[in-house]
Amino acid sequence: MAIDNQATKVITGKVRLSYAHVFEPASVDGGDEKYSTAILIPKTDKVTLQKIKDATEAAKELGKSKWPNGKVPPNCKTPLRDGDAERPDDETYAGCYFLNASSKNKPGIAKPIGKGADGKTKFQEITDTTEVYSGCYAKVSLNFYPFDAKGNRGVAAGLNNIVKVQDGDFLGGRSNVNDDFAEEEFETDLEGDDDFLN
Repeated sequence: MAIDNQATKVITGKVRLSYAHVFEPASVDGGDEKYSTAILIPKTDKVTLQKIKDATEAAKELGKSKWPNGKVPPNCKTPLRDGDAERPDDETYAGCYFLNASSKNKPGIAKPIGKGADGKTKFQEITDTTEVYSGCYAKVSLNFYPFDAKGNRGVAAGLNNIVKVQDGDFLGGRSNVNDDFAEEEFETDLEGDDDFLN
């Protein structure tokens, strides 16, 4: 069976981002600097989960050409993990599967802005680093590929592109400016009052 890039590519349904390092690369556990995010997939999203399983199997087929004896190793690591089992004390992961996706190249980051004359969705690039964060919701383009590194063999998820679809509560303790100051009183006449600068 011939495996092409389409067989290992997945466009997710609505997922939540966690540990998002998508505007600047970061080193995780002392490794190479990469753009990365954890992706939380609701267990109810059977379509996305099936796509990921299918793409993982396709990547395993590709891996047979890299792995010893042309076989899938018995301890082959796969990217999809059960949030309830692995993070039982973290309510963010409850009812979700999750995976970590990364790339050496910066992902495309955008938001939908409506339909064009051709009926296709139009997108606007997001450059404001506060707009896509750990806790927001997005659809993500991933590609799954086999790896053989330092005695570990398996399938990993590559991060292609991110389209933000909805805000969410910040993860990791960061608060929203609107929430912090909603009850505070402010002078609203900020224009023309230059006296304090002199």
